[in-house]
Amino acid sequence: MKINKYQPRFYRELTCSKRLYQEKVCVKETDLQIFTDKPLDKEFVKERVNLYRSQIEGYIAKDRRFLTSLKPIAVELNAPEIVRDMARSAKKAQVGPMAAVAGAIAKFLGRDLLRRGFKDVIIENGGDIFLKATRILKVGIYAGDSKLSNKLRLKIKPENTPLGICTSSGTVGHSLSFGCADSVVILAKDASLADAVATAAGNRVNSKEDLPSALNFARSLRGILGALIILGDTFVVGGKVELTD
Repeated sequence: MKINKYQPRFYRELTCSKRLYQEKVCVKETDLQIFTDKPLDKEFVKERVNLYRSQIEGYIAKDRRFLTSLKPIAVELNAPEIVRDMARSAKKAQVGPMAAVAGAIAKFLGRDLLRRGFKDVIIENGGDIFLKATRILKVGIYAGDSKLSNKLRLKIKPENTPLGICTSSGTVGHSLSFGCADSVVILAKDASLADAVATAAGNRVNSKEDLPSALNFARSLRGILGALIILGDTFVVGGKVELTD
């Protein structure tokens, strides 16, 4: 069972890029690793993250269910955009809205940077990624103690970005999961949706026999491009997922 507290993002030591600028930005519990094609204004990033966090926290102060519910909830029509976005994604995946928070913050911040003229943007937020690329990227998959950990890599073509690549695990990290998958990776144009569906699919994996049904669940949802699920020495993959050496 996972310990529900912050754990160091040691997997970041495995990431590198010789052509992109790299920054780490932390705002309270939000811990981001960001790669961009030109120098990043960290104060702008902190300002935007603080804005999105304050909008989410402000809504939680009005409706505590937004933080604690493990099922979708309706939100006010005049709620902040990021709150409504999380609620929509959670409804599609049939999970609580906070299951989409990391992907949502990465997505909203990514959109902000693209509007400021960045061409390459990779934002990793606790294993959940928003990316826009001008060259082919290879994204490694960390799966804890699985023999497949760091052995599989996704090939991401620039024409398929912007893209959300989000990961849930029942054995790694601090996020709540009711399953025991070592890694559930979901690809979608919408990083908020990918985040929520990664949680939902991960909740469905308690044995190797559950892998096909969890994969089918993820692929059945509109907006999901592909999925890969690892449990021990076994993995299943489907949809628009290209693996590379």
